[in-house]
Amino acid sequence: MMTLTYFAVLPFSHSIDGDFIPEAAIEMRGAEQARATASRMVGEGRGAVAFSKTGDPATNEWQDAVILGRYGDLPDDLAPYTSD
Repeated sequence: MMTLTYFAVLPFSHSIDGDFIPEAAIEMRGAEQARATASRMVGEGRGAVAFSKTGDPATNEWQDAVILGRYGDLPDDLAPYTSD
């Protein structure tokens, strides 16, 4: 079993009704890059979460995401957005 850790930023915006809209996740080279990128995405009604996931891509078995940083306006529960 080979494990891999990947780092990502997931930006959020809002719909006209005020619901959170997750945008496309952006893969990063490491934790610091993920935190820095997410912090720069903050704006009115916008936010981003930096996270990492570790698992085995061959079996598609992944541990729960580790939140590295929350920036701006985000849903309270990020698990539905950072899980498989």
